Amino acid sequence: MSLFDHSISELQQKLHNKEITVSDLVDTSYKRISEVDDKVKAFLTLNEEAARAQAKALEESGQAGEALFGLPAGIKDNIVTKGLRTTCGSQFLSNFNDPLYDATVIQKLNAAKSITVGKLNMDEFAMGSSNENSSYFTTRNPWNTEHVPGGSSGGSGAAVASGQVLFALGSDTGGSIRQPAAFCGVVGLKPTYGRVSRFGLVAFASSLDQIGPVTRTVEDNARVLEIISGHDKMDSTSANIDVPKYTESLTGDVKGLKIAVPKEYLGEGVTEEVRNAVLEALKKYEALGAEWEEVSLPHSKYAVATYYLLSSSEASANLARFDGVRYGVRSPEAKNMIEMFKLSRSQGFGEEVKRRIMLGTFALSSGYYDAYYKKAQKVRTLIKQDFDNVFEKYDIILGPTTPTPAFKVGEKIADPLTMYANDILTIPVNLAGVPGISIPCGFSSEGLPIGLQLIGKHFDEGTVYRAAHAFEQATDHHKKKPTLGGAN
Repeated sequence: MSLFDHSISELQQKLHNKEITVSDLVDTSYKRISEVDDKVKAFLTLNEEAARAQAKALEESGQAGEALFGLPAGIKDNIVTKGLRTTCGSQFLSNFNDPLYDATVIQKLNAAKSITVGKLNMDEFAMGSSNENSSYFTTRNPWNTEHVPGGSSGGSGAAVASGQVLFALGSDTGGSIRQPAAFCGVVGLKPTYGRVSRFGLVAFASSLDQIGPVTRTVEDNARVLEIISGHDKMDSTSANIDVPKYTESLTGDVKGLKIAVPKEYLGEGVTEEVRNAVLEALKKYEALGAEWEEVSLPHSKYAVATYYLLSSSEASANLARFDGVRYGVRSPEAKNMIEMFKLSRSQGFGEEVKRRIMLGTFALSSGYYDAYYKKAQKVRTLIKQDFDNVFEKYDIILGPTTPTPAFKVGEKIADPLTMYANDILTIPVNLAGVPGISIPCGFSSEGLPIGLQLIGKHFDEGTVYRAAHAFEQATDHHKKKPTLGGAN
């Protein structure tokens, strides 16, 4: 059996009919990991002993399969898991082997009887767009291992694309779920800010971070979001809004849907192959009865600068807690307290993390706060207003997820500004706090996936899912699979 071949609902039915067992699913996941992860390198830590014990306990409980019961999942390594190593892809937390609590999303998955098979690789502290900033190793794209899987949730995208887990959780600060989903040819959703609790997510930029699901299909994605969403008293930014039954939105009907296509999203920097794939997607929506018009999001051109000022400023404050005192690696060379702070942080953090801490500290410092941080906050408001204005007339916004397909490992790592620009189409969504999804919409001439991004109104994930599902059902892009490890 391959996890490639079945949806969540199909596997639940097989469990209910006793055609398979939970142990079968867990065995299948670990077998696939043993076959391909030496090439993909998606996992940092495996949870095999506990996962097999949990599978056996679920079988003995006599419970029937429903929701995510018994299904193997991978978790991005910045989401805290009780008793299971959580490193954030950083050497600073290489010895954080026994966290004392579960993140709220993990509690919800555990309540749904999902099984965590391991923790997934990521750019250090979620700072990166290619997974090359992990301090352990670079995850590879299952479609072509010479290419990056995207970041920072590259391990999540690659693990699902290569069939190692049925679904994964990632986090998205400026596109870190949607960009790996696009590069790896899977489905990734960044929910509305506040839809999913951030309690237990190691913070990068608290006003931008959001946990979301990575899956093979839109329906699977909707099922996972139903489980992990909801108000959480442990998170003051969690919205106290009812969670809809997202799977009920998957009607396949988009007649009369009004789609906005920002001219800025198909402009300079977007390759011809990506642009053509998006235009073909628009033709498909027209055939399904939807309407589209070109619009403008005029402040999008300031999004990258705004994002890196704000996110780096928040990171400089959030990462101040990593000082070698409470937890994490402490430098053995320090002779006094000040040296302990300096050496632990200089040795524990990688170059990209240091770069962003320095930028953020500068932007928040006396004499520069008004000129940089405060001005960036004002521009963020203008970017949000652009979205609000478009959504007064249209149901969703459509464009490419990334300007290009996945690039080669090492191609951009030495040029941080070029790397930052790769998130230009995803960053505005985080600044505005609205939901966005990436779904496959084609392939490049090299056989690499191309992602289509659909953006919705605040807390209107239902419409985003409806539009994404209708396109998915009308095309075959999601049915194609990478051949890594043999025919699937």
